[in-house]
Amino acid sequence: MVNLLQRVPAVILYGTLVVAFAAAAQTQTMPPLAPTLSGGAPLVIGHRGAAGHRPEHTLGSYSLAIDYGVDFIEPDLVSTKDGVLIARHENDISGTTDVAQKFPGRRTRKTIDGKPIEGYFTEDFTLAEIKMLRAKERLAFRNQGWNGIYEIPTLQKVIELAKRRSLETGRVIGIYPETKHPSYSARSGSRSSRR
Repeated sequence: MVNLLQRVPAVILYGTLVVAFAAAAQTQTMPPLAPTLSGGAPLVIGHRGAAGHRPEHTLGSYSLAIDYGVDFIEPDLVSTKDGVLIARHENDISGTTDVAQKFPGRRTRKTIDGKPIEGYFTEDFTLAEIKMLRAKERLAFRNQGWNGIYEIPTLQKVIELAKRRSLETGRVIGIYPETKHPSYSARSGSRSSRR
């Protein structure tokens, strides 16, 4: 019970932020932000892009986050079989792509960082195969209307988007990458690539 009571202020703060950002999304602008402890403006990071408005980790999601005014876009990165870094929240792409429809026989079971998981894993697909897939929203309560529209972007495409949108907006759009399961990837032998 004490643990729950300690979390209540965080839950209230989170709920307030969700309401504020939802209101901002309606007007396509961000609310004014309070200065940081150092007095400077805070950095706004588009975690997974504009998740909830577009399927996460797609160029559409990142671009919309930039339209909302973020300073950085945050791609989670996993590797393909041929060592290309792509933007996905996890290496199991069962819930975020149409992989089950396009490659039904490729489902497998793996232990990822000590946890057994059954699904479809990026390290079992080449970039050419990944390019055949389309992203979908993984959470049922979010907008499903953009499913099947966007392909899975490479890190290189995310970099190109940030550069292009920086020129278009006149703001520097940074990239705040996060590697997912790096120790598992190192053990699985995924080759690294600069594509």
